[in-house]
Amino acid sequence: MKNKGRWAADHRVKGSVKWLFWGWMLLAFVLIPGAEVKAQGGDRIKNGIYAEEIDLSGMSAAEAEQAIQSYVNGLRSTEITLLAAMDKEVVVTAGELGIAWGNPELVTDALAVGIRGNVIERYKKLKDLERENLIYPIELTFDLQAIGDVLIQKCAPYDVKAVAFGLVRENDNFRIVEGRTGYALDVETSIDKVSQYLTEEWERTGCSIRLNVEQEAPKGSVEELSKVKDILGTFTTSYTTSNYNRCANVDNGCKLINGALVYPGEEFSMHALVTPFTAANGYYMAGSYMNGQVVDSLGGGICQVSTTLYNALLLAELEITERYNHSMIVTYVDPSADAAISESSNKDFKFVNNLEYPVYIEGYTENKHITFNIYGCETRNPNREVRYESKVLEAIYPPADNIYADASRPLGYVSDSGAPHIGYKAQLWKVVLENGREVSRTQVNSSSYKMVPRSATVGTATEDPVAYEEIMAAIGTGNVGHVRDVLAILLAPPEEDTYDDDDDE
Repeated sequence: MKNKGRWAADHRVKGSVKWLFWGWMLLAFVLIPGAEVKAQGGDRIKNGIYAEEIDLSGMSAAEAEQAIQSYVNGLRSTEITLLAAMDKEVVVTAGELGIAWGNPELVTDALAVGIRGNVIERYKKLKDLERENLIYPIELTFDLQAIGDVLIQKCAPYDVKAVAFGLVRENDNFRIVEGRTGYALDVETSIDKVSQYLTEEWERTGCSIRLNVEQEAPKGSVEELSKVKDILGTFTTSYTTSNYNRCANVDNGCKLINGALVYPGEEFSMHALVTPFTAANGYYMAGSYMNGQVVDSLGGGICQVSTTLYNALLLAELEITERYNHSMIVTYVDPSADAAISESSNKDFKFVNNLEYPVYIEGYTENKHITFNIYGCETRNPNREVRYESKVLEAIYPPADNIYADASRPLGYVSDSGAPHIGYKAQLWKVVLENGREVSRTQVNSSSYKMVPRSATVGTATEDPVAYEEIMAAIGTGNVGHVRDVLAILLAPPEEDTYDDDDDE
C-alpha cells in the first residue's frame, strides 16, 4: 500500500509538471513577435472606438460604413464661397466640388482593434480603450475635374479684360482715354488651392476661399500717349469718277479704320476692322476685280482704302507684314503702290508698329478724296526725306478686243466690259534723301498685273442679210469701237426724200 501511495504521488507531480510545461510553451508561442491569434467576436467594433465624433461601438462593418457615409453626405450641402475676379462671390456646395469619403479602410482598422495581434497586444489595446477613446480621422477627397468645371463655368465669367489707354481726336486735338486693369482667373493653380484647403484646412462649415486671380495692367499710359502728336506720314487718293455705291464703300471703310491705335510691337490687320463685307456692315454692291473681270460685289472699292493707307504707312516707315497687289492694274496709284484685300481669298493688309511709341491712324473722306494721316512721335532727322518710286519693268498690251457674237440678241445689243487692262510687271523702290541728296535706294516690293483685253458681246439677230454680213465683218476686226460705229450706221433711221413743187410741175 505504501508503494502504491508513492506511485500516485509521483504520478500527480509528473502530471503537474507536464501541464506546467505545456502552459509555458503556449505562453512562449503567443509571445513570439509576429505571432497572431484571432479572438472570438471580431465582427463587431469594440467599445470606445470613434470615427471623429461618430461612436462606432458595437457596430458591424456595414453599420459603421453607413454611419460615416451619412456624415459625409451631410456635408454635401455645406456652402463654400469662392472669391473670383474683383472679389465677386460665387457660392457653391461641397457636393458640387465632388466631396467623397477618402479613407474607407478606417472601418477595417477599427474592427481589428482588440482581435488581432498577440495576447499582450490585444490586452493592452483593450485596457487603453477603457482609459481613453480611440478616435480615427475621417479623411475627405474632392474631385479635381468637378472643381475645374465649377471654376470655368461659374467663376471665370467674372474675369475682366484689360482695356488699353486710348486716344480720341476731337477738334484737331487728342483726348486721352483712361485704360482699365484686367483680372483673369488662374484656373490651374486655383484648382490646387481649393483642393488643398478643403482636404487639409477645412473645418467642415461654411467658408470662403480666395481664388488665384492675375491682374493685367492696361497697355499704355498718359505719359506715353501724350507724345503722339506728329504726322509721320500722310497720303490722299481720288475717286471722283466713282458712282454712289463705290463712294459709299470707300467712305464706310475709311470710317471703320479711323481712330485705330497701334502700340509698339502690335500688328494691325485691316480685315479685323473692315470685314465682313455685308450690307449690315454698311457696304453696297460696286465694281471689283475677280478672275480677270470687273464684277459687282459687296464692298467694291474697299481696296482703294487699303491702298491709301498703305502709302501713308510707307511714308511713316512702319513695317508692312502682309500686302498683295491687285490682279489687274488700278488707276488711282502708280504700279506696285497698291494694296488689295479680299475676304473670299483671305488676302489681308497688315503692318507692325516697329516704332518706339504708339501710332494713331486718322482717316477721312472729303469731296471724293480719301486721306490717311499717321500720327506718332517723330524721332527722325528733320533733314531726312523719304519718297517712293514706281518702276515699270514690262508693259503687256492686249492684241485685240475679244468680241462675241450672240445670235439670241437683237442687232444693236452691245455688252461692253470697258477699257482693256494693260499687263505690267513693276517694282516699288524706297528712296532716302538727306539734305536733298540720295543716300539709299531699296526695293520695297514687286508686282505682276494681268493683261486683260476689252471684251464685248454683240447681238447679231436681224432679218436683213446685208446688215448681218456687215456686223459680222465688224466683229471680225476685233475692235469694239468699230463695231459701235457700224451699228450706228445700220440702225440710223432712213433719210426722208424732199421735193420741190416747181419741179413737180
